[in-house]
Amino acid sequence: MVTLIPGGVYLYNGTQIVLPTDSPAQEHSNQFNTDAYKATMAYQIMMNHQTADGDTSLRIKFDALTSHDITYVGIIQTAIASGLDKFPIPYVLTNCHNTLAAVGGTINEDDHVFGLSAVKHFGGIYVPPHLAVIHQYMRETMAGCGKMILGSDSHTRYGALGTMAIGEGGPELVKQLLGRTYDIQRPKVIAIYLEGSPRHGVGPQDVALAIEKAVFQNGFVKNCVMEFVGPGIASISQDFRNGIDVMTTETTCLSTIWRTDDITKQFLTIHGRPNDYKELNPGTVAYYDGMVKVDLTKVENMIAMPFHPSNVYTIKELNEGGKELLAHIEHEAVEKLDNKNLRLQLPDKYFDGKVHVDQGIIVGCSGGLYENIVAAANIVGGKSVGNDRFAFSVYPSSQPIYLELMKNGALVDLMEAGTIVRTAFCGPCFGAGDTPNNSGLSARHATRNFPNREGSKPGNGQIASVALMDARSIAATAIHHGALTPATEIDYDDTIPEYHYDNKPYMNKVYSGFQAANKDSKIIYGPSIKAWPSIEALNDNILLKVAAYIDDPVTTTDELIPSGETSSYRSDPYALSEFALSRKVPEYVSRAKEVRELEKARQEETIPNELAQAYKLVNTAMNLKQSVESLAKTTSVASTIYANKPGDGSAREQAASCQRVLGGGANIALEYATKRYRSNVINWGMLPFITSAEDAKKIDTFDYIWIPNVRNTLLGTTDTFDAYVINTNKKEKITLHLGYLSDEEKDIIAKGCLINYYAAENN
Repeated sequence: MVTLIPGGVYLYNGTQIVLPTDSPAQEHSNQFNTDAYKATMAYQIMMNHQTADGDTSLRIKFDALTSHDITYVGIIQTAIASGLDKFPIPYVLTNCHNTLAAVGGTINEDDHVFGLSAVKHFGGIYVPPHLAVIHQYMRETMAGCGKMILGSDSHTRYGALGTMAIGEGGPELVKQLLGRTYDIQRPKVIAIYLEGSPRHGVGPQDVALAIEKAVFQNGFVKNCVMEFVGPGIASISQDFRNGIDVMTTETTCLSTIWRTDDITKQFLTIHGRPNDYKELNPGTVAYYDGMVKVDLTKVENMIAMPFHPSNVYTIKELNEGGKELLAHIEHEAVEKLDNKNLRLQLPDKYFDGKVHVDQGIIVGCSGGLYENIVAAANIVGGKSVGNDRFAFSVYPSSQPIYLELMKNGALVDLMEAGTIVRTAFCGPCFGAGDTPNNSGLSARHATRNFPNREGSKPGNGQIASVALMDARSIAATAIHHGALTPATEIDYDDTIPEYHYDNKPYMNKVYSGFQAANKDSKIIYGPSIKAWPSIEALNDNILLKVAAYIDDPVTTTDELIPSGETSSYRSDPYALSEFALSRKVPEYVSRAKEVRELEKARQEETIPNELAQAYKLVNTAMNLKQSVESLAKTTSVASTIYANKPGDGSAREQAASCQRVLGGGANIALEYATKRYRSNVINWGMLPFITSAEDAKKIDTFDYIWIPNVRNTLLGTTDTFDAYVINTNKKEKITLHLGYLSDEEKDIIAKGCLINYYAAENN
């Protein structure tokens, strides 16, 4: 089904795979050499957006930006504080994340009013609530061949439409709004070679999960560009391609790009943008840093079990494994929870020879696509989803899709079968809608199944779980009233009626004001919208106190700052920070606040007893022979967290900014799960340290970590920071590194954060 080819590999004429040791490569070394990396589609697009010299250190400017209503308030506030004048490129604000997730009061609508007023003032595009989810709107109106788009959502992926799109934290969008660049070392490019064609009943989520299973654990495509090539592309529709493409975020790749053809052209033409099409193909000989070979013919109906999209089985395998396999899956899942007493009760879901789920949901940028919903309608049409516990909900990803489903009768088939059809909303993808019962299992064609993505609250003893499946198998399961059923076992008409795009919902409701900034139009601030706190520059030395030590293999951004209803506080940095690590290390916030108060006192030139004792501890351990007062002038105090591999998942900058608001000064890790989380740490002025597994064992919660000359080392030429773990009767030397940082990134950290960096330039 999926085969990995590590190391260098060539693609000849777009179809023939040639290894460096193969005779064609040996006999024609003038063509088959590593310079052929320039023949990839990814290279060509990146270089067309490169603003610096050379092709190693990239300084990219994007063609468009997009954000949703969890992130855009903070981004615009940061940009305003940094000197924003107007939006220089199209900036799309959608309202698809928190439209239904308010905990009460006017919080959500206040943010929406702010967003509309901001695009009027600065010249942007505003998509009202329920009209479209962020990525479907961008597919329908913005993506085009050869473009690059940056979004403040991790699933910013439009590669199947010839657009290299990247999901990053908000500060990276701020840089673009201020006319700056996205700075990155040229990424590796991995070929995703598709061959064959999918069988009846197999959908895009099946293919995506098969790839995810093969590449996540080994980091095969981490921070790389996935370039989709091969003859199999021609066998799948544009919706099918889009459905695979959006799920590549879960592999931890940086971006994607696909070869384009008449199917791509047809999609863009239907959506009124034929001029955005051009054929994209790799050159005659293209060199890749590795290859993932996918035989579409052999892909089966797949299911990702709790708690990660890479925890993949075939549906057949899961049903045949019965209670024993479910018990094994539950054991592994509970190990990822802090409360090991919680039980998913997965074995109880097995009876009558099948696993049974409590919900079926088709939603968002991966599930709510036209063809997925039509296929589901074809399966449930004339049947019933039952009147017992099982519930089936469908969320079309845009009003134009909803309108077409209404016109062609697909909604009739769905509704008559007992399906609940809702508006465009991402809620179930991040735990803000359709939350199942305690110990419930929800089967979803959505993007993620991390803990709490279904809306449960383990800290309160509530636990539920999500399995990821394709819409076709969810519909097949629905007509069996929750009994897990692969769509390949269902006889249904898989004909998809031609799609007719009607943009009237957008024409009549979207505010399109790019290049029409109105400086006389006031920005409207609700009472919950707060400015970012002031942040100090990096001092000569730093004394870190470990406020949380997390030894899980991977720590998600959802664990660093929970999604769901907590995001309703997204526009108040202090209020949101109260939820930091609340489901992982509930004591973290109070510990970090205590350190923040010490630093605040130091800045006010007072030295409380606890701070004096900390300085004395360092003074004695390091034999500094300095007074407490002298140390206080040159040594800042900040909290830090240690995690083996933090940052898997969302691009939400709050995973880092909440730590900074609470007085955080650094993260320490063995590695960072994603570039976007590391970028957020940097842009909020925290040091993204990495260390060895051996040195990590020397660190404990409540330890101090003394890093002398941290500022000079950061701004110097070495990447070795000598640090010392200190506590009563304890002194351990450790070595920390930062990895590659651009000069600008170093300066951002030195100045304390991105806002300070731009403020210094403007003065």
